[in-house]
Amino acid sequence: MLSNRLGWTSPTLGRVSIVMADLVLVLVLCFYGVNPRDQWQWEDIGYQTGFIAAAQLPLIVLLSGKRNIIGWLTGTSYERLNWLHRWVSRILFLTVTIHMSFWFVSWARYDYIKVKLSTDPITQRGFAAWWIFLWTMLSSLVPARRWNYEFFVVQHITAAAGLLAAIYLHLPDEVKVWIWLPIGLVLFDRAIRAIATLYINISLLSRSPKRSGRIAPTAIFQPLSGSATRITIENPPISWTPGQHVFLTCHKLAPLQAHPFTIASVPNDGRMEFLVKSRSGSTARFLHHAEKSLSLPASAPDLHQRHTQSVLLEGPYGRIRPLRQFDSVFLIAGSTGATFTVPLMRDIVSCWSKHAHRDKVPRNCPTFRLQGAATRYIRFIWVIRFRAQCDWFLSQLANVAREVRQLKAKGWTIEVDMSIYVSCDEFSGWDRSAQGQQKNVKPNFKESEAVSSTQSWTQDTKKKVREALSSDSVSSRFQSPAAAVGGCGPGGTCCCRSTVADEKKALEPDPQRHCKCGFDTIELIAEGQLSTSFSGQGTDASSVSSRSAEEVDTLCLSDIAILSGRPQPQQLIRETLEQALGESAVVVCGPQSLVDEVRRNVVGLSDERAVHKGTGAQGIYLHTESQEY
Repeated sequence: MLSNRLGWTSPTLGRVSIVMADLVLVLVLCFYGVNPRDQWQWEDIGYQTGFIAAAQLPLIVLLSGKRNIIGWLTGTSYERLNWLHRWVSRILFLTVTIHMSFWFVSWARYDYIKVKLSTDPITQRGFAAWWIFLWTMLSSLVPARRWNYEFFVVQHITAAAGLLAAIYLHLPDEVKVWIWLPIGLVLFDRAIRAIATLYINISLLSRSPKRSGRIAPTAIFQPLSGSATRITIENPPISWTPGQHVFLTCHKLAPLQAHPFTIASVPNDGRMEFLVKSRSGSTARFLHHAEKSLSLPASAPDLHQRHTQSVLLEGPYGRIRPLRQFDSVFLIAGSTGATFTVPLMRDIVSCWSKHAHRDKVPRNCPTFRLQGAATRYIRFIWVIRFRAQCDWFLSQLANVAREVRQLKAKGWTIEVDMSIYVSCDEFSGWDRSAQGQQKNVKPNFKESEAVSSTQSWTQDTKKKVREALSSDSVSSRFQSPAAAVGGCGPGGTCCCRSTVADEKKALEPDPQRHCKCGFDTIELIAEGQLSTSFSGQGTDASSVSSRSAEEVDTLCLSDIAILSGRPQPQQLIRETLEQALGESAVVVCGPQSLVDEVRRNVVGLSDERAVHKGTGAQGIYLHTESQEY
């Protein structure tokens, strides 16, 4: 759709209400006490609208700051106020356009516009400010931000400074206070951020005695399949909560640039991890550096220096309502959106494990909750474009499955269902080292090859996972969806582009399936490498404790359902809501199209179930995070 290509999405009713309220207020103030039909009051309207426009400047600057009073008072992070910053700016542009228009129509009666523009300095400065503002509005649209975000940031800051300077020269002295206020707010925000950044990055001021780096933290850049880079900081100088992000700067690789990255680890890991998808600019430089460092021989004298880089951190930022207070939690992510949802799931599971050893399992009470978390059920969905991306979070997901099995073996009535959907919609992102020759397989772990069940996987374990992911034990050739012959989708097409209507049915053996572009579940089941049970339901949880550690890890991998195709969020969310015994939370992070679809589904299901309308249906909390600029 044209709206999707232009980055335009249907706004929510709440946002429309706020914007319309601000627009009505500004227009009322602009025309209060004057008659626009009286030509002798047009200059009065020009003065009045000019003063109202100047009074809006502090609010716009306040909404643009990373640490602002509005966010502190409302409990909202800066990124969730950014849309309001843009719309308040557009209303200001409308105000200044009205201000200029009434002056022009007043002068037009005497053919005086050219004279004013050529001889009056105040008019010239105001006209220049309007053109700068117009450029700022046009360059802030989604297509411009997507084209080159680094350029957008530089020109936006430059244009904003030029706009304030032009307005300052245009305004009379008695109202120049409306320029000094936003300047003061900008300086205050920058000063607070600079002090916080110095505090967390300088070793002498850090609270972490084991942190890496004398002056700044050091990070390890590791290339991953699918043109991604894992950035790891051991013993990070700051603490955070799952779902937060920081601004990361590496001046050696991307000078004078700070980019926001979601923290993909939890504080208990003892390290801060980021998973960065390579696109262009600094993210491409990160991947190039990681690949170049990996190609160095082990005997290189400067291997450690080449493998690590000094970085600066700013943050953390971002807030989300605690998910532990909900009975059921539905998490869905697309691609690198899992950096937001995986830590949220791990946080709940770690809370379960933390309190499980203190609480006694009650008899005949299936609704009993572990202390510290009211959550009873978690549904995790991850949508990726090709199977190599499974390596990004496979160890974390297996650890989650192992912890849940151990808790269920002790008698706790909790459940975590995890599914990975492989959708081969785009092949440009395949691992460059394979150039489209990689096969799509389920990790080929056998009983004799299973590894020890430790809290974090060893390097040997991760190596086995990668080897299994790239093995040829299942697929003998690769076929793209366009060239698939006898595929399992409609009309013999590739199933990866079809929607999975019934997940349990999709995991059942189907002799008609010949798809080779995704995980071939049928051959894996035939070889005994993949469990046919859904989310481990076919295994008796009470028997897990008697199994060896090696067998547990193999079972954990089988708890992760892997399917070819696209998920149907509405059906998956409905299933989660139907089994809920209390309020539910739905969290989505990914492309804007996925976020919009989940939002529509939640609204539709809320109306369908008549939530809070006397039917007894429990409430639904929705949190969205978009990857769009």
